[in-house]
Amino acid sequence: MRNFNLDRKVIFVLMALAVAIPLLIKIGFPNKVTKEVDKFFKAVENLPANSIILVSFDNEASSLPEVKPMAVAILRHCFSKNLKIISLSLLAEGTAIGEQILREIALEYQKNYGEDYVFLGYRPQATATILSLGEDIQNTFPLDYYGNLTDTLEILKQCKNYQTIPLIITIADGDLPIAWINYAGARYKKELNVAITAVMATSIYPYLQSGQIRGLVSGLKGAAEYEILIKKEGMGTKGMDAQSIAHLLIVLLVIWGNLTYFLGKK
Repeated sequence: MRNFNLDRKVIFVLMALAVAIPLLIKIGFPNKVTKEVDKFFKAVENLPANSIILVSFDNEASSLPEVKPMAVAILRHCFSKNLKIISLSLLAEGTAIGEQILREIALEYQKNYGEDYVFLGYRPQATATILSLGEDIQNTFPLDYYGNLTDTLEILKQCKNYQTIPLIITIADGDLPIAWINYAGARYKKELNVAITAVMATSIYPYLQSGQIRGLVSGLKGAAEYEILIKKEGMGTKGMDAQSIAHLLIVLLVIWGNLTYFLGKK
């Protein structure tokens, strides 16, 4: 029954094609928007134009394939609504990642630095930073990521602390959203949206159910759902198509393996 066996090289090639083809050619598998993603979307959608929000990139490079599609979809929504963004990172590794994504999407929507968005950069000690931002943003970050004095930036002239920030968004791959919930949410009564990798989503769901956060976007599926809501496809939709095809191939290979095993016994 050796004729039924698939060489591992063939399997590798099939898997490569299963992932690559959906990234190059639109397939468009159906995807249903979940309640938690819809709540996240509405929390942003209902903000008045020119509202100043805070976006924190609390992720590392290892999670970039999952985090970037979420971040891109969320930032596109914010800029399309003419919201102003104050951004930072609570992880050193997320600083360059966040700056690059924010700059690219701001350029896509022709937003001006200092007037429409700022990137403050990184500061260690997450808890202390979150609490300090609630008192005075300029004292917490005297200089932005590019070395500009923050008291010269137009957005920060309008925004001293959390008092004028109606919504905080954390884009994360670990447990830093819990710090935002415990301190910015509980102490300063700020509304929070969380975007997080799928593997960490289960640790955040209790906070969604208790009402401590407004909405939750998790993983590639969450990114794909958000792209449906903003009516702009991106890597979330393509990634979900590739993931679905790859999963289907794995199921077929498992069936093939079992079939050849039983035929071989006969």
